[in-house]
Amino acid sequence: MGGAPSRPAAPPGRDRFTGPLLVASVVCTGLMAGLFFSYDISVMPSLAELDDRTYAAAMQRFNAVIDGSALFGTVFLAALGLTVASAILAFRKKRLPVAVPLVLAAVCYLVVLVITVTVSLPLNAELAELGSTATAEDLSAVIEDFKSVWVPVNVVRTVLCLLSLGALCSAVLRYGRATAAVPFPPG
Repeated sequence: MGGAPSRPAAPPGRDRFTGPLLVASVVCTGLMAGLFFSYDISVMPSLAELDDRTYAAAMQRFNAVIDGSALFGTVFLAALGLTVASAILAFRKKRLPVAVPLVLAAVCYLVVLVITVTVSLPLNAELAELGSTATAEDLSAVIEDFKSVWVPVNVVRTVLCLLSLGALCSAVLRYGRATAAVPFPPG
């Protein structure tokens, strides 16, 4: 008879981990995109105005500082790890609209990792081995070879990080929509 109107089925419940993991993924990936972008628009153009010996010394120092930074290493690896963990949780909760952009984000960032390990780090190592006794001709050739690969590859890393970040933001929005009517778990 005059019963209460039927309510649509509630979306799958919230959990304690997915939201925070998504936010942490966005933060870490955004930090990496920002780092690569800052090299694209300020560091590398500024270094290009220097003589070869100063360029090499500055780049060697930048690389030594970044390579020695535990915070950098943590953020660099956490961006992928947190994204993969978020994707696994989304799949387990059967939230395909959230999981799909997370997989895209993880793949884009994995390519960044592969490029870094297979292209950027070997170039950095080659530059680090360049001693102060290098002749001007040797130095010039090494620097030109370095720039011709490292600079465009870094642009690719920036674009891939931005694609990953965009996919993560899509996942966050989809997660928010899917869980908007669900109360937070107690405690």
